[in-house]
Amino acid sequence: MNKRPLIGISAGDPAGIGPEIIAKALSRKEIYDICQPLVISDFGLMEDALRIANVDLKLNRISEPSEGRYEFWRIDVLDMKNVDMSKLVYKKIAPENGKAAFEYIKKLIELALDCEIDATVTAPIHKGALNAAGFHYAGHTEIYAELTGTENYGMLLADDNLRIIHVTTHVPLRKALDMITKDRILRNIRLVRDMLEKLGIKDYTIAAAGLNPHAGEGGLFGHEEIKEIIPAVESAKVEGINVVGPIPTDTIFSRARGGEFDAVVAMYHDQGHIAMKTAGFIYNNKSGKWSSISGVNVTLGLPIIRTSVDHGVAFDKAGDGKANPQSMIQAIKMAVNLAK
Repeated sequence: MNKRPLIGISAGDPAGIGPEIIAKALSRKEIYDICQPLVISDFGLMEDALRIANVDLKLNRISEPSEGRYEFWRIDVLDMKNVDMSKLVYKKIAPENGKAAFEYIKKLIELALDCEIDATVTAPIHKGALNAAGFHYAGHTEIYAELTGTENYGMLLADDNLRIIHVTTHVPLRKALDMITKDRILRNIRLVRDMLEKLGIKDYTIAAAGLNPHAGEGGLFGHEEIKEIIPAVESAKVEGINVVGPIPTDTIFSRARGGEFDAVVAMYHDQGHIAMKTAGFIYNNKSGKWSSISGVNVTLGLPIIRTSVDHGVAFDKAGDGKANPQSMIQAIKMAVNLAK
């Protein structure tokens, strides 16, 4: 029996860099050494991706996972037949591309729920194209939650030993402030605890971030720490979870990156995302290129495994062969680790 987990990978928005970074990632033998990758896409789209990526690989068109060969140099593509390549324009928002992207995701989730694949990895989608196609979701996380019937879920970003889960995600900041409650914070502490244990990290420390400057300074700069965050931390401790906080956000992420904490509970989207992308994304203004695009997005609490790249469709680079596959490679490796 082949012990390499079968990892499904959705191509994302056809007009973005998703197909290209998948082709580049699967041009590395190290990926095939650890898993059996299956691309959910359009055959013609992946043919063009090989051209754009300038990789010397072949494609194997299949209609179900059991038909895959999963051998290095030949990418298995479950052909959804939903992209008209004569009309595809890279770098452009189009409803038909949003529809195709949704269909890739839906098929990926169905395969995982039916236990035909062991984990799922997603390439980036464009929320504007998705909504233009009539699929009104804030992003992948919400699609996965609805299609799997999951109520308690969380978004976690990871880059090496820096792991950040978010209490609130794709909502306006004013609304996010009202959503930062004891129950939501405690739920996310539990979710990240479960992930750390699944990764084999038993002796862990989780840190809860403050919301206000200086974590509220004892109520001087706000009361959310006193009313919501501290009660959540104390309840988690009663459950036996090793969690500390709230800790001011001007130091918490540096301390986590330095190894003091195994995960951080961020209170809102940008609080966590800015820290993660400052650590993992490095832009060179002279070359006009990103020398590093590091990081993985993981949806916690689902009945299936889902990881993703930690960046968008990058329309400015789509079709040019310049996209960096670093985050896709990391996402595949993370999915493999979680599937073990």
